[in-house]
Amino acid sequence: MKKCSWLVWILTFVLCMSLIPSPSHAAESAPPKREMRAVWIASVQNSDVKAGMNKTQYTTWARQTLDSLKANKFNTVIFQVKPTSDAWYSSKLAPWSAYITGKKQGTSPGYDPLQIMITEAHSRGMELHAWINPYRVTMPGETLKNLSSQNAARKHPDWVVKYGKQYYLNPGLPEVQDYLVSSVKELVQNYDVDAIHMDDYFYPYRIKNETFPDQAAFKKYGKSFKKIEDWRRNNVNQLVKKIYSTIKTTKPYVQFGISPFGVWRNQSIDKTGSATKAGVNNYDDLYADTRTWIKEGTVDYITPQIYWSKKLAAAKYGTLLNWWSNEVKVYAKTHPVNLYIGVADYKVGQDSDPAWKNKMELPNQIVSNRADRMTKGQMHFSLKSWKKNSLGYATIVKQQLYKYPSLTPASSWKDASQPVKPTSVQVKKEAAGRKIVIQDQASKQPRKYVIYRFAGKTLGSYEDARNIVDVVYNTKGKTVFLDKSARSDRTYTYGVKSVSATGIESKDAIIVKE
Repeated sequence: MKKCSWLVWILTFVLCMSLIPSPSHAAESAPPKREMRAVWIASVQNSDVKAGMNKTQYTTWARQTLDSLKANKFNTVIFQVKPTSDAWYSSKLAPWSAYITGKKQGTSPGYDPLQIMITEAHSRGMELHAWINPYRVTMPGETLKNLSSQNAARKHPDWVVKYGKQYYLNPGLPEVQDYLVSSVKELVQNYDVDAIHMDDYFYPYRIKNETFPDQAAFKKYGKSFKKIEDWRRNNVNQLVKKIYSTIKTTKPYVQFGISPFGVWRNQSIDKTGSATKAGVNNYDDLYADTRTWIKEGTVDYITPQIYWSKKLAAAKYGTLLNWWSNEVKVYAKTHPVNLYIGVADYKVGQDSDPAWKNKMELPNQIVSNRADRMTKGQMHFSLKSWKKNSLGYATIVKQQLYKYPSLTPASSWKDASQPVKPTSVQVKKEAAGRKIVIQDQASKQPRKYVIYRFAGKTLGSYEDARNIVDVVYNTKGKTVFLDKSARSDRTYTYGVKSVSATGIESKDAIIVKE
């Protein structure tokens, strides 16, 4: 009986192991050296960050949040800084957001939330993408009286339209476009952000039996268009183009990315659309012509929100992944566009679609992203859902897919030149680990460094993510990093490469052998 029970146990164990979904095989054999791993941090209605924190409390929250994301091998945060024609930063063009203090819009918190988040993100080697919502003025139920007198909607009531229970800046007015472009310029000029990010809120989602009230603007400014729908799409296209151009003339390396709704058009409407049956599409409902942005090169990255499971008949994840991948492959004529995918962490264990009751649904979507040649990573919506870790899915992602660090994808079309390697690197053994001091006297300073570590005195591959210790931002030519994961009873060889503002690594590394 004892031998038999052990045999049964062994057979059962082997069988169970063979049945456990394991998306990690490819990841373990060749973890990606470059992969976007971002999380959205939504401030609207205090979704992911609470109101009323003082500077100390907010800084503590930012550090703890970023420490946790860093430990889970995320390399980017998408921080919402303009949720409703307001600002989470010091601005002359928009009032302080009410979501910071919990008080009336325009109330100063006494500190700069964006600057703190940038400083803390960069000190951890993480990118900060500033997320803006261009047209939204209020959330449902709010009136214009809720707004600061300094809000553009209060200063220029003729810019504002009401649709449903919300107020919006009218996308068809040239003055609105100019204001929005100026807002982006101010943000890029004054803050060391890595990207400007917009999501899916362009013209608002349709409301049944209600027409968006922009007919007067169409009559005045849309005379060259036969259909108001074409004029609306052109308004959005022009804004996207102007924002892109403004960013590039202000700080050329800063990226511009958009995360649109997951369906451009259904195939039933347009034969070049996706084989889906979505009730909403970008082109006809939100007037967001994503194809044009890709084709004309007016974005650096695009992150379609494919918030459906791999089994949902109306809009299968794999079907849309393939469609967007092909869009980027075929239409990016002006310059390449990085394709990332927005994944629906908020649906795990929570959705009516039974596929989301499977803890492997989202991890398997990441595996599909990696298998696709054009897709370069994903963005998770959102922070609170990742932290909630429904069904333990986030633990699976961390342990099996985000096990090793990864660099953010490069955007070489903006500047493909390789930086020179750092001038010198010193490694000193300390009780807490290895202290690495990077000195750089190059006339053109790199934006970051990537630190590689190899066991013993033999160099390994710089293309293997398992050899990456960390990515660090250059701090004015003298950068200090503490490798806390180094063991005191071992010797190592370190290789340090420079990384340009567009993500290009230096050809050579400075090598230090202990």
